[in-house]
Amino acid sequence: MPLYLMPLFPLLGFFLIIVFGRLLRGTAAGWLGSLAVLASFGVAAGHFLALGEEPVRETLWRWLPLVGSRGLDLSVGFFLDRISSIMTLVITGVGFLIHVFSIGYMREDPRFGRYFAFLNFFVGLMLVLVLADSYPLMFVGWEGVGLASYLLIGFWFSGRDNANAARKAFIMNRIGDLGFMLAMFLIFKVFGTLVIADVAAQSELLRVGQPALELIALFLLVGAVGKSAQLPLTTWLPDAMAGPTPVSALIHAATMVTAGVYLIARSSFLYEVTPDASAWVAWAGALTALYGALSALGQTDIKKILAFSTVSQIGYMFLAVGTGAYWAGMFHLVTHAFFKALLFLASGSVIHGLHGEQDVRKMGGLARAMPLTHAVSLIGVLAIAGIPPLAGFFSKDAVLLGAFEYSLALWIIGLVVALLTAFYMGRWYLLVFRGSYRGHAHPHEGGAVMNVPLLVLAALTVVGGFIGLPHLLGNNWLEHYLEPTLPVHEIGVSAATEWMLIGAAVLAAVIGLGLAWTRFRAGRLEDLGGLGQVSARALYLNDLYDGAVGRPSAALARGLDAMDRGVDSGISSAAEVTTEPGLLAGRMQVGYVRAYALLMLLGTVLLIGYWALRVIGGSV
Repeated sequence: MPLYLMPLFPLLGFFLIIVFGRLLRGTAAGWLGSLAVLASFGVAAGHFLALGEEPVRETLWRWLPLVGSRGLDLSVGFFLDRISSIMTLVITGVGFLIHVFSIGYMREDPRFGRYFAFLNFFVGLMLVLVLADSYPLMFVGWEGVGLASYLLIGFWFSGRDNANAARKAFIMNRIGDLGFMLAMFLIFKVFGTLVIADVAAQSELLRVGQPALELIALFLLVGAVGKSAQLPLTTWLPDAMAGPTPVSALIHAATMVTAGVYLIARSSFLYEVTPDASAWVAWAGALTALYGALSALGQTDIKKILAFSTVSQIGYMFLAVGTGAYWAGMFHLVTHAFFKALLFLASGSVIHGLHGEQDVRKMGGLARAMPLTHAVSLIGVLAIAGIPPLAGFFSKDAVLLGAFEYSLALWIIGLVVALLTAFYMGRWYLLVFRGSYRGHAHPHEGGAVMNVPLLVLAALTVVGGFIGLPHLLGNNWLEHYLEPTLPVHEIGVSAATEWMLIGAAVLAAVIGLGLAWTRFRAGRLEDLGGLGQVSARALYLNDLYDGAVGRPSAALARGLDAMDRGVDSGISSAAEVTTEPGLLAGRMQVGYVRAYALLMLLGTVLLIGYWALRVIGGSV
């Protein structure tokens, strides 16, 4: 089957729902959109099973046939290797489950069809992004998913906060996009091509640390930071929770926000010869992971806790690829897609069951009223905390091992983040599901259409980690699978040291969960004091940006607006001076000859009178 069928099916679903949506009754638009993504998953699975070590290339048509001494001759083409094959399975597989869940979650929404059209549009462009054989085509997908994110964050656009959140995400992503564009300009200048495989072939011939390559890698990092909500461009992601909860699961947890990680992994050939840029990637990830974890501690919105958790977990992925553990970054990307999509959809089930309530302080005791949601949520919480043998344990261990080999300081930060993650996710679980119910709604489970995706994601969360077993425990299938595509470095620590690192990570998770249990057991509310207040304000980063950029920009805009209005007012006043005489002259134009003759007579009399006065005055 041709590769282009993967993005074609969801884009065709988008077209059909937009054009014929009015003819689709009930939930038909939702099932049509879901089947389109399922068809893409079938194509992706077929290629995954058939793919060998050699990539599959497919050229569709010439796109930019520009000639000259350094002509740019680009084609629209797709490129499937082992890293992009893994990504297509995640996008379509998790995407299909979220589509199905959305049928139940969005059933009563008046714009039900439009929602699924936008979801299909996103999946199609995300597949273009990961299958692109050149940086410009990847950028098309990059911008497309940004547009889809904007449309879905602001899906309930009648709310001012929703519209502001969509605009904020769109603007902050443009900063990152500028970095991506500058990187492409430099890549073309240095390599004379923008085809990824051709750039990779040439980069092996260039010397390590060449300034132009370092600059390219740093510009790519700027693009990745914007799309993946890493410091300093991280503040848009928590606000993006204004959109429907399944959108948060698909776009802002499992797929789009990991596009930055994919960009760096796809460009690993550049980062292998740019050690300084790689260090920037690693430290950006580590500091963002710590920032996200600290910010999640004091949040009270069930989705915002998960949003800051996503910021933190993507920081782990950046930490991995920055330290050269590319396979570990991709491993955590896959497992995170499972357990974070599970947690977001479980939150959606809670919100749906509580008729829109999102404040964890008004929840509690839901384990009895929503037993299935409780069970899958517990699996997700234990996985993200890093409790074995769940998926998060294996992938987080791989990330921390790579960090330890690279820098002790980075490993310590990663370990602290692991403890904080277990603590705030333990708090999330205890406040939502334990103790007594503190709200006023009547909690209830969703229907089968919402429950089945939860069960499938829970199963993937349980078994997904076994694709990347540590070398101490068996064969690491994922590392070997990705070896033809990504650089793989030999482990430089002894077996005893690796066991110690595993034990430290598990101990951090247990301590974090234990502290959460001590503080919030039975679902009781406990104030975290000054730390909680600072955390609730996301370490005041939003306030800093608002004071340094937002308010001054607004004041400048108001000043320019006043100046513009002043200029307009002056021009309008000048026009008004001539308006009244013009109107008077207009009234004199009555269209009758006798009137004009009378006016001529009056004018003649006035002239004669004036002449007579002059004569008489002169004779006196």
